[in-house]
Amino acid sequence: MNLPGGYMGLFLRVDLTSRKIEYHSFSEDILRAYIGGAGLGARILYNETGPDTEPLGPENVLLFMTGPLVGTKTICSGRHAVVAKSPLTNVWGEADAGGTWGAVLKRAGFDGLIIQGTADRPVYLFLYEGKVQIRDAEHLWGLNTYETDEAIKAETTPKAVIVSIGPAGEKLSCIAGIFNDGKHARAAGRCGLGAVMGSKKLKAIAVLGNKKVPVADPERLNISNKKLAPKIMEKLRRYRDYGTAGGVLGAAALGDLPVKNWTVGSWMKGAEKISGEVMTEKILVGRYHCASCVVGCGRIVKIDKGPYRGVDGAGPEYETLAGLGSVCMVDNLNAIALANQLCNQYGIDTISTGHAVAFAIEAYEKGLITKADTGGMELRWGDPDVVIALVHQIGKREGIGEILADGVKRAAEKIGGLASELALEVKGLEPAFHDPRALSSLAVAYATHPRGACHRGGSHTMERTALPELGYDKPLDRFVSEGKGALTAVLQDYYGLYNSLKLCQFIAPAIAPTDVLEWLNAVTGWEMDLKEFLEAGERHTNLKRMYNVRCGISRKDDRLPLRLLTHKLEDGGAAGMVPHLGTMLSDYYRYRGWTQEGIPTPDKLRQLGLCSEINHLPGNIKITATKTTSR
Repeated sequence: MNLPGGYMGLFLRVDLTSRKIEYHSFSEDILRAYIGGAGLGARILYNETGPDTEPLGPENVLLFMTGPLVGTKTICSGRHAVVAKSPLTNVWGEADAGGTWGAVLKRAGFDGLIIQGTADRPVYLFLYEGKVQIRDAEHLWGLNTYETDEAIKAETTPKAVIVSIGPAGEKLSCIAGIFNDGKHARAAGRCGLGAVMGSKKLKAIAVLGNKKVPVADPERLNISNKKLAPKIMEKLRRYRDYGTAGGVLGAAALGDLPVKNWTVGSWMKGAEKISGEVMTEKILVGRYHCASCVVGCGRIVKIDKGPYRGVDGAGPEYETLAGLGSVCMVDNLNAIALANQLCNQYGIDTISTGHAVAFAIEAYEKGLITKADTGGMELRWGDPDVVIALVHQIGKREGIGEILADGVKRAAEKIGGLASELALEVKGLEPAFHDPRALSSLAVAYATHPRGACHRGGSHTMERTALPELGYDKPLDRFVSEGKGALTAVLQDYYGLYNSLKLCQFIAPAIAPTDVLEWLNAVTGWEMDLKEFLEAGERHTNLKRMYNVRCGISRKDDRLPLRLLTHKLEDGGAAGMVPHLGTMLSDYYRYRGWTQEGIPTPDKLRQLGLCSEINHLPGNIKITATKTTSR
């Protein structure tokens, strides 16, 4: 079969129950319609799981997906996606990770992995030169992610690149992630997919390869890279200098940085102490580049003195500085760096963990939990030792960490009373640390993203920049509601394509959609136009929505925590503001061609080639006038 450039032509399927190994390929029509990453992952997950699938059962599939640009010289394309039905939300689950693992998986000869079944004892996979080994991992069970990385390299090769789970994934924590690149700790953190991996008794996947990823027109790709590299490096200079932590002060000034479990509007003095500038000055020892990256926003930090010594590896990102810092009112950078390292080693998502810690502190403050629940520990705002202690308990599922380890929604249900008022989540997923009271489009983005409260739809970037090719010649006022529903839909589709191509989303404000399309066409040999390209993104969004519709999702679930809709901050850059979600949500549905209950219509699905999915609409609508099947 002749395939376009950018694809190795093989997807590996491993059934851990039977230990059967199979090789699959997809037609060019399917690749062109779904591209790769989470887009193609949506097609596979939709076909193989459904509303009755138990996320932690053997019938769930765990997908590791690359995209056509991964493993080529395309700038900032060193990423991979992980997809499964989420144990945290019980609906669509996806997570995105940088590093080098995805590129090496491609060079090992595979475009993606489909893992199904459950092993009878712990195992890990070793993929090399197109071959697959299922190896015993009982001796690795219980090791943290850093230890696992070192141990597997010692028994395979130091050149192997590894994804693994830590103790939290083994213990089926619903906020467990999947980590790669050792101490650099790149993470597919969201949606609890580490628990899916743990339920399958799969400790790790090691990859090694030197195959060349085919590129249809290398010269065309090189010309485009040379044109765009200076723009990207200039636009992302602050990321190079300070990493994502360089966004702390700007977010704090806007009122975008959540403080004290999202109840305080201004915390500038604290933000200054945990900023990227201070990290660079005090603890930075190096920078980390994902595969093919020209920026190097990854931080390498080291702390060898003081009460928080022992830190050696990945430095905290913006989200971690907010979650384990401002949201808990902790302004000790060294303590946050240690808490971040512990999360990486236990294998837990720092966003969900930060929410869980802040939730516990506020629940204690309000008398919903007591010292009897915390093992005698007094939970106080701003106490770094409380944060570190709770991270240990969450990672080990011990003490109060036993209930916090499954996210704030379930914790609140177990505690009862007013606890749900303190639990910030959408569909069970805790929001990223950007405040929709400061950037109103985030309200509808959090409410409608298929995985839950996710900011990766990118709509909030349009409140600070412009994308003329998508119809936005200038930034939109960050507080207004008008037009924000349509904006969110446009950007969700477009940024979703980044997660199918597996490009770093940070570069999106620096380049145009036609630049991204030029890369895709140069690599694949297609001559896709912008209309077809953007329609692929819309197809992916609608298919993910239909996955959730089958699971019972509708407008009733497209909501925000009441704290973000009704609680006006008293000071800071977003003082007195709350988003008008209802207005934006109706605008969003109208733009998408969905019903006002949030359900895709038969006409919309047919337009996108999703004809079989019409049969899964509520009421089990049957369309027999056409025999067209899903594209």
